Amino acid sequence: MKTLKLRIKDKHANQLNKLAGAVNFVWNYVNDLSFKYLQRTGKFFSAYDIATYVKGSGEFLNLHSQTLQAITETHAKSRKQFKKAKLNWRTNHPKAKRKSLGWIPFKNTAIKYLGVKKAGKKSLKSTIQFSLAKGKKLTIDVWDSYNLALYTINTCELVQDSRGLWYACVTVKEYPKTACGDSQVGIDLGCKDSATTSDSVKLQTKLTHKYAPKLGIAQRANNKKRARAIHAKIKNTRQDLIHKFTSKLVKDNNAIIVGKLHSKSFTSSKLAKSVYDAGWFEVKRQLTYKCENAGCHYDEVNESYTTQTCSCCGSRQNSPKGRAGLGIREWLCECGVTHQRDINAAKNILALGLERLAVGIPSL
Repeated sequence: MKTLKLRIKDKHANQLNKLAGAVNFVWNYVNDLSFKYLQRTGKFFSAYDIATYVKGSGEFLNLHSQTLQAITETHAKSRKQFKKAKLNWRTNHPKAKRKSLGWIPFKNTAIKYLGVKKAGKKSLKSTIQFSLAKGKKLTIDVWDSYNLALYTINTCELVQDSRGLWYACVTVKEYPKTACGDSQVGIDLGCKDSATTSDSVKLQTKLTHKYAPKLGIAQRANNKKRARAIHAKIKNTRQDLIHKFTSKLVKDNNAIIVGKLHSKSFTSSKLAKSVYDAGWFEVKRQLTYKCENAGCHYDEVNESYTTQTCSCCGSRQNSPKGRAGLGIREWLCECGVTHQRDINAAKNILALGLERLAVGIPSL
């Protein structure tokens, strides 16, 4: 199962906002009903029990019956997940202090893919039809960067971001398989360079510092719309860079080994901003599902001492150590080989993953 996120054209925004208000009305009704039932009986409503109380309301709210079921199922699942007797209220009123982002769920039976056509030289535009109450239909156009004609659609949720833009999050059952290469690569994660491979390829996602002056101007001017747009630019650019980096790695290699590094170990330190900007979790997340799709071997290994150990002779004599050595990016080993610290660490990580420690690299 895979989720594709497609941008919906702005001309549908008003209609989607109205439907989102109806979804919020059902959510709040279910939320209040479940809480009162819990107070009276000491038991929780299941999604099946709640469905009885919302049956037929879709005719007045212009919502499909499957959409009502999806709302009740999501409410029951969220209440159990967060262990709460009562969840937050949802509202899309523009003057509300705590405005909820729009959300409209659809199941498979209420979705129909109408087709795709070219919109310019490179981009594609797909049309999707959703069933509403009393035989009514909702037809939307999306910018299709995946070509939905190649997929089998399972479910779809129309969601809104903080800027008010709408997206179609489509889950698909089948998607095209990709092929991987015939080499192996190790990856060292870091702050200066988000990721460095044993082939000397680097991923740099230092975007927060780049846009910091513009973001500061917008925040001091209390221009929330501009600030949200800058944050979205940072996020989307980082996602694009990581996608291109991970896709090329999977295409060129049949084995990818990554150093096991936990972001939580650094987020309480002065490096927190750099760690969030590096996107380590996103790099590993994308590599995990892309390797699974392509049949590429993916593994994470303990990266202890990989920076200090020479990838040629295994010595740690002249290598930089501790916090004082963090500023040393290159060092000369006693065997005469000059190492770039991140590339050297990536080579050691690759050796650990492939269990080639006996071939010149001792156990770390």
